[in-house]
Parts: sequence; structure tokens; C-alpha cells
Amino acid sequence: MADERRRSTAGGIDAVGRAVFGSREGRLTSDGRRTGRFVRMLPALLILGGLVFDSLAPPNFTAVPLFVAAPLIAAPFFSLSQTVRTGIAAVLSVMAMRFADGTSTQVVPVIEMITVLTGSVLALVINGVVRRGNEQLASARVIAETAMRAVLPTPAERIGGLQVAARYEAAQADEFVGGDLYAVADTPYGVRVVVGDVRGKGLGAVEAVAVIIGSFREAAEQERSLEGVAQRLERALAREGTRRYGLDAMEGFITAVLAEIPPGSASLRVVNRGHPEPILLHADGALEVLAPSVPALPLGMDLGVWPDRADEWAMPAGATLLAFTDGLSEARDQNGVFYDPAARLRGRIFPGPEELLSALTDDVRLHTGGRTTDDMALIAVGRPAEGQPVRRTTVKIVGRGDDAGR
Repeated sequence: MADERRRSTAGGIDAVGRAVFGSREGRLTSDGRRTGRFVRMLPALLILGGLVFDSLAPPNFTAVPLFVAAPLIAAPFFSLSQTVRTGIAAVLSVMAMRFADGTSTQVVPVIEMITVLTGSVLALVINGVVRRGNEQLASARVIAETAMRAVLPTPAERIGGLQVAARYEAAQADEFVGGDLYAVADTPYGVRVVVGDVRGKGLGAVEAVAVIIGSFREAAEQERSLEGVAQRLERALAREGTRRYGLDAMEGFITAVLAEIPPGSASLRVVNRGHPEPILLHADGALEVLAPSVPALPLGMDLGVWPDRADEWAMPAGATLLAFTDGLSEARDQNGVFYDPAARLRGRIFPGPEELLSALTDDVRLHTGGRTTDDMALIAVGRPAEGQPVRRTTVKIVGRGDDAGR
């Protein structure tokens, strides 16, 4: 039911993102379509160019490279039948030219026709290899995505009276297996949240994520303090590292931020273990960056034991906690400028956590031009205001200097 509701409101969420941040999505989509059309036309243009070149150039010059390139370019992008048709067109074009100038039986023209035929056959082989690779990649991605969805299930929209939304954005379409994590638990001590980032990727990172998530769900129910939850996670990593003959087998260390929103209280408690600082957005558009009073090392560093310290902030009705991994804060544009979520969100108002995350991820893609290099996990937890409408007015972003030309 939650997935159906999210799908049914997807259009509205996208509209919120465009209204709040502005959008170059249409231009990016248009650029992608133009590139796709050019790639589809390129083999035909090469064959046509070869015909024109051969008719205008002196007899000692040949356009054979253009005819060979046409099916080879079609191979990785076109279907098998389209690649076959491109190869046939290239071979027939060379044959027609040589029959037209009466040189079809001479040695050099025969070699040219054999060369184009060989290139066409090679294109069919390349097409088959690419298709099989794509099928294997698609299968592997489905398996990886299934594993990650099992470890990181989508939380309910309402937990402990709070509005919740979570998002996992893979850097690459074929690399869903990563080490970013999030979890939310409704406990006797309030709603508790963890967002973390494991050093590394692949199955080792997934195993570390599973250890952290499992330990968090147990500790969140049993530990009276948020500091106690952090220490339980530390012990779980140490125990698992010993079982695997060292923490390197567990991908080394994990940055994490833990938050607790007690029931019936307008407060928020946070323990930060070397993680990007979360943000607290208020109902009027004001914003706080929740920097820890005492910096702490990531989990699993094994460099000593220090007591954790939870910092406390006021979280009034209408406020939303946003926690994220460094895939967001370290996303760069084409000039190498980091994305600054606090600067982009300050003064903005969103209807709810889901709309916040949708607008935010869309803005990051625009900032990077779709070239993100790291996964990112985001979670937003909002405390609804009494009588708050389902949708609130959004405020358009004021153009900045680096956005002026966009």
C-alpha cells in the first residue's frame, strides 16, 4: 500500500522539486534525446558519407574505412537485426560502387569488399557479446537490488506518530550494491534512527550493513540511552571482526549518526560517529546544522574507547530531521564544487519528508549533471504540526551566481 501511494503521488512530488529548486531536467532530457538520435543516425551517415567521398575523391583514395566503421558502431547500440541490415547496406554500397565504375573484378576492389564484409561479420560478433553482457549485468543488478532491499526495507510512512521517508540512490545504475545504510525503529524510548556509511562496496559492505542494521534493531529496543545503542554497535562490529579475523574483512570502519526523538517531547538527541552532520529544518524555513559538541571517531576504528556523548536540540512541531551519507554532501558539479545541502535547503518549505527527499535528490542530479560517483542514503523524519494541511506552500529558490546560466 505504501509503494502504491508513493507511485500515485510521484507526479506531484516531481512538481514540488521543480517548484522549489528550479529544473534543467527538460534541457538535460532534450540533450540526451539529441545524442540518442545522432547515435542512431551515425551508421547511415557514415555509409552516405562514404558514397559521397568515393564519388568525389580521386581513384587512389578509398572510403572503405567509413563503410567498415558503420556496422562496428551499430554493433554495441543496435539490435541484431539492425546490425545485420547495417552490415548488408555497407557491403552492397561498396559492391554497387565497384560495379558502377567497372572495377569489381580487380584485386583492390575485391579486397575492399572482403574488408567490409569482414567488418560486418565482426560487428555481429560484437553485438552478440554486448547483448549477453547486458543480460548478465541486468541479472546481477536484479540480484544485488533484491539483496539490498532485503537489508534496507522501505520504512513505513508513519512511525511513532512521526512522518518518515527514506531513499537509497545508487551512483551507477549497474552498482546497486553499496555500503550506505539507514534504519528506523519505534522503541519504548522513542523513535530511533541510524544512518551510516561503510567504507567500501560489494558483498563485504553488504555484510557489514547487515551487521549494523541487525544490531541496531536489537539495541534500539533494549538500550535505555542512545549512547548505549552506539556502544552496542561498536561491540557488534568488534565481535564480527574477530570472527572474520580482523576488521579489514568487515570493510574497516563505518561512519554513523544515531538520532532519538522521545515520545511526547519536542526534543531531539543525536550521537555522531564521524558522519556528515544532519540538518534540522523548521516549519518557517529556518535551518540548523547539528554539529556534535565533541567530535568522535567512526565505529570500528579500534583505536581506543571513549564514552559517547549525545547532543540535544529542540525539535518543535513542523520540524524535519534530515540525515544523509557523504554521497550527498560530496557530490560535485563539473567545476568540482561540492553540493551544499544546508545552503540549498535554507529558507525552503516542503509539504513533507517524501517531498523533501524527492526535491533534494533531483537537485543533486542537476548539480552533478547526472554524474554522481558515490551512493547516497537519505532519511527524513518530520514531527507534524497540529492542524498542518496535507500540502503546504513551497518557496521557489532564488537563483545563485552559479545557477544564473542554467
